[in-house]
Amino acid sequence: MSTRALLLAALLAAACRQDMHDQPRFEPLEATPLFADGRASRPRVPGTIARGERTWDAHFLEGKVSGELVASFPMQVTPELLARGRERYDIFCSACHDRAGTGQGIVVARGLKQPASFHVARLREAPPGYFFDVITRGFGAMVDLSDRVPPADRWAIVAYVRALQRSQNARLTDVSEEERARLLAEAAR
Repeated sequence: MSTRALLLAALLAAACRQDMHDQPRFEPLEATPLFADGRASRPRVPGTIARGERTWDAHFLEGKVSGELVASFPMQVTPELLARGRERYDIFCSACHDRAGTGQGIVVARGLKQPASFHVARLREAPPGYFFDVITRGFGAMVDLSDRVPPADRWAIVAYVRALQRSQNARLTDVSEEERARLLAEAAR
């Protein structure tokens, strides 16, 4: 190959060079007339969390604090939370645990292993974090539901399970005087 051809090939190769570092771009925090606010850096989209800025709430997301199961709810238990918990419980839990929490769901009738009743003393005394952990990680034959039930709904289910436990193990002294009188009047009929 002649010197002339080599020189021509070298010039053509140099002309095709595309260095990404030479591209036109904005530097962080640089001013620009391109956007109405005059900034090249765009504001954060509402509702997003920048990488590394999320605060981890172990109580809410894990049901544990310092490795110990929590004995309280991370939010206030309201009628709305209980209604959501009942809805989610009926969808995800009642097939095995039945709607009253006795462990006699339809899958037991089909021959699968019976889960424990929520009304046994061991589970009535278990902290709320225990139920949250079981829903999150599974236990025994129960699969983990963390990929299907978000943390807020897991807590709603736990609140509803507590309501189920209370409903099946309540005493007459647990209700108000007016309600007690109404219940006694109904029982007398």
